[in-house]
Amino acid sequence: MKDETGLPNGPAKAPAKGAAKGAAAGSATPLRAGLRPQLGLADPDAARARLAELAPALPAGFLTPPCRDLLLGLADHSPFLWRAATRSPERLVALLDQPPDAASRDIIARQRAVGAACGANPDLAEVGRQLRANREAHALLVALADLGGCWDLDAVTGALSAFADASVSGAVEALLRQGMAAGRYRPRDPEAPQDGSGLIVLGLGKLGGCELNYSSDIDLVVFYEAEPAAAATGGDPKPFLVKLAQGLVKLLADRTADGYVHRIDYRLRPDPGSTAVALSTGFAFDYYQTLGQNWERAAFIKARPIAGDIPAGEAFLAELAPFIWRRHFDFPAIAEIHALKRQIHMVRGHETIAVGGHDIKIGRGGIREIEFFVQTQQLVFGGRKPALRGRRTVAMLGELVAEGWIDGRARDELSAAYAFLRTLEHRIQMIRDEQTQRLPTGTEALTALALFAGFPDLPAFEAALLHHAGRVQAHYALLFEAEPEAGADGTALVFGESEPDPETLARLGAFGFRDPPLAWETVQGWHLGRRPALRTGRAREILAEMLPALLRALGGTADPDAALLALDRAFARMPAVAELLAILRSHERLRLLFADILGTAPRLADTVGLSPHVLDTVLDADFVTPTTDPDEVRAQYRSLLGQPASHEESLDRCRDATRQMAFVTGARLLSGILTPRQAGEAYAAIAEATVALSLEAEERRFALDHGAVPAGRCCILALGRLGSRQLSAESDLDLVFLYDFDPENRTSDGRRPLDAVVAYNRLAQRVFAALTTATRRGRLYAVDLRLRPYGSHSPPAVQLSGFAAYHGGEAELWEHMALARARVVAGDATLAADVTAAIAGILRQPRETAAVCAEAGAMRALVARERGHAGPYDLKLAPGALFDLDFLAQAIVLSQARDWPGCIGLGAESLFREAAARGLLPAAAGEALAETYGFLDAVYQWQRLVMTDPAAEPSETASRQIAKAVGLPDARGLAAELRRHRRRSQALLARIRRTVRMPAAARELPERQ
Repeated sequence: MKDETGLPNGPAKAPAKGAAKGAAAGSATPLRAGLRPQLGLADPDAARARLAELAPALPAGFLTPPCRDLLLGLADHSPFLWRAATRSPERLVALLDQPPDAASRDIIARQRAVGAACGANPDLAEVGRQLRANREAHALLVALADLGGCWDLDAVTGALSAFADASVSGAVEALLRQGMAAGRYRPRDPEAPQDGSGLIVLGLGKLGGCELNYSSDIDLVVFYEAEPAAAATGGDPKPFLVKLAQGLVKLLADRTADGYVHRIDYRLRPDPGSTAVALSTGFAFDYYQTLGQNWERAAFIKARPIAGDIPAGEAFLAELAPFIWRRHFDFPAIAEIHALKRQIHMVRGHETIAVGGHDIKIGRGGIREIEFFVQTQQLVFGGRKPALRGRRTVAMLGELVAEGWIDGRARDELSAAYAFLRTLEHRIQMIRDEQTQRLPTGTEALTALALFAGFPDLPAFEAALLHHAGRVQAHYALLFEAEPEAGADGTALVFGESEPDPETLARLGAFGFRDPPLAWETVQGWHLGRRPALRTGRAREILAEMLPALLRALGGTADPDAALLALDRAFARMPAVAELLAILRSHERLRLLFADILGTAPRLADTVGLSPHVLDTVLDADFVTPTTDPDEVRAQYRSLLGQPASHEESLDRCRDATRQMAFVTGARLLSGILTPRQAGEAYAAIAEATVALSLEAEERRFALDHGAVPAGRCCILALGRLGSRQLSAESDLDLVFLYDFDPENRTSDGRRPLDAVVAYNRLAQRVFAALTTATRRGRLYAVDLRLRPYGSHSPPAVQLSGFAAYHGGEAELWEHMALARARVVAGDATLAADVTAAIAGILRQPRETAAVCAEAGAMRALVARERGHAGPYDLKLAPGALFDLDFLAQAIVLSQARDWPGCIGLGAESLFREAAARGLLPAAAGEALAETYGFLDAVYQWQRLVMTDPAAEPSETASRQIAKAVGLPDARGLAAELRRHRRRSQALLARIRRTVRMPAAARELPERQ
């Protein structure tokens, strides 16, 4: 019976977790009792004759039909296995009469113990003989369990890998003990010479991934921690450990009359052509941080300490993790790894899929393409997705599905192909115990292999091979090999001539550019190097390859010409663009979004120009499932910050995190995933997280110098649009720093103590500097502290008692109005509760409605006289716009909070509707005011996203974008709707003023415009 791989006796399930520890513990059934081989015979007569020679040495009744079929298959197809079987019939019988898992564990334990079992001064020749004898026994066992249908691929590769681990560990133990006997090595514990030695032996490749093949060589790298290694060797450890690494090759790889154990490949170490076979970890870190290549990053995905000082090896890999796993999606890795694969094809001639002579590892549709498919996406996405950092190929295909990077069909087809090809690889290698993946060329040899693999004939085998290889090639091509686009009809675009090419102009027009000659001139400037960032060879190469696709994406925007000019301006500002172009080349979705951003959202385009990897976030699976919950946003922000090593790094990481999260919010708004209101909540949550974590960081840093004030507490109060969770893309932050302490114990407890008042004012200065200082990564926010008591004439921090006293007696009414949108966003929770209660008490003071409205009207008139407004699109200050409506909402809170405490904290729209329901506003006015507020606030959010100057008259492109976003047909419709809402707002406000019979001073509102 064949499984999904198309191979009889092939793996019927995906690799199980934990297989790296060897074959999973199975049943207690002896191997002979569970056999179900399906091996065809190429020369049945010769196979029977060979078995007849062996049969007398076997116990009576031993050759059950399945056992006979299995041994006939060995006799017919594998000279290596038949020699191993006939060399010791007693061993063959013993292996078949044990459960295979138990037999494997026993042989592996013996192999690991060889070094210690040979005494204090081991005879290396005897060590080598024992290692080789165990290897032959284990190789025979694995083949019997595999060909007999008792083990799946996962169990086979797990057992082979566990045995190789034991081989290396046993050999290292013997070599260290020999060094001890010679007085050259003095371990901390003579009974466990590897422990604490500083010697690190890493397994890479299939050994590291616990995916070793039947006759594989093993990829090892030998490093050492200088300090413990020097202590053990009594000086420079390098000569001793280099000799040990060389001795490891002799013990394991040299062929003797007893065979070999494992071929060893040290070529994955740093600069193998010019370095020793054992290197210090210090040298390794320097190398990887300065010269490390993407292929080396890919190699270290599977790295695993297998011998020596295992904890030191794990610590080394943990420290090396930032080299392997980049913080950003690393799309350039795709091109570099595919270039390596193309080089393999060109040099070794594996460009097409075939059967006879085809290499199923490095040929097209082979094992290496599956591994590259997985490892490349691990490199690209694993820095941000820890679940993608696993060592095992098939398991990572499942994680790629879980993370949303591939679909279930790709996982299933590639997993089945991997199982088919790896099992076929084992059949090829079992024949003569050769490290080869190349199929034979003659019909007779191919037919014999097909029968050994369990197929009835050669055509069935060929069909299965071509089926799986074709699927692999198709999936690989989707990731790596999309052909470069040309013009609309497939012809290349031409920008190198002195005069525009007519056909190229026509195609630019077809793409959507209204001024093709200007577009041509702009792009020609890129080719001529007018933008310094485009002068490097790599940038020019990537641009040439992706230019048609980029122009097509720009042509699909609302204003292709403006988008192209915005891109040209971005290129002019950027010091380098190769990274951005590589990202855009690799993903169509990002190209389309970036094109939209260029045409409609200049602020977002500036962010991409400054930090191209913010585009990575659009590819995250959670891009389409955003959260505006402050706690969840704070957790996301904290994960982006990580563990900065210094204050400067902390400041930079804060700026990177805020920029990235704000970009995602804008991109979600632009994509229709967030509504304007939700975007305001998201921007506010980001700012809240920034403030809170900046306060945490500065408190820790401050405590190092000055300690903490006993029983001291501090918090940060947000007002304005941050307080009401309506922040926009470019809002500043209105903040007040509050503190409290025990007046009987007011001195900080650090090495440089300060009085509490001084301490909290200095801490406030540090926090606000952290938020506003421009570093190499830019700045975070503009911060306005003028809403604190006494404004700019007072210290930056305010004690709670002083805050309460000021608002209880000296504050003006407009300052109480500002508190209607106040909330604590950072700091001590108990102080936050006290501040919130104090503010509620201030807002609930008894006030006459007419007097409140009169003062509010007078204040609004003063603002109109002193600040004016920028015109009808100034949705903050224009008459009937948001400022007027916010003043009304705040006036309602101040005049009604005593009898209606639930109004505190309500948003303006909810407040207007509820006030009308309570009879505090005319019945029809509440819904109308709420509708107008919602519309104006939505447009205001869009203005801040897509316009450089939100208060100015928008460009035609911006008007169309905003109109489309708020459900209007065009720019004219947007202007008319804004005018209608503002006029209605002014009329309703006038009606409300008449209702409350406001004094004359309050009627000095701006005239309708």
